Amino acid sequence: MEKNIAGSVSEQLELKVSASEAWKLFGGLEFAEIVRQALPDQISKIVVLEGDGGQGTILQVFYPPGGPATSKEKLTVVDNEKRVKVAELFEGGYLDFGFSTFRYRWEVIEKEGSENECVAKGTIEYVAKDENAAALVSGDALVAILNSAAKYLLTK
Repeated sequence: MEKNIAGSVSEQLELKVSASEAWKLFGGLEFAEIVRQALPDQISKIVVLEGDGGQGTILQVFYPPGGPATSKEKLTVVDNEKRVKVAELFEGGYLDFGFSTFRYRWEVIEKEGSENECVAKGTIEYVAKDENAAALVSGDALVAILNSAAKYLLTK
């Protein structure tokens, strides 16, 4: 009998902007474009199917040829007070590669003692059906997205 494997991968990056300024990006729909720009070889476009960027918003992610055609994810948490956003895949993408659960969690954390710095944290939480699927999870995409967001915020 196969055993499900639950796990998570996290990456974080210090940003040289206030937490409220960073959250304007991470908490909004503009963040989808940052993700696409950070991963041009992995994502060709992201379309909002439903919603305004708040909880319940549904996004469709389109991939280049060679992998899954698309995936759909729903923003299950958008907490502007705690600065936390969670997107959960509900169709396609990693779910077609042996995962029963796959979600992205983004947090912006105030840096104590500094009004103009914060920490952005990205986490992938998953339940894989076996070790082969679990081996597909990497923090590399999180690093690329965090770096892209940092660059965007500094040039804004």
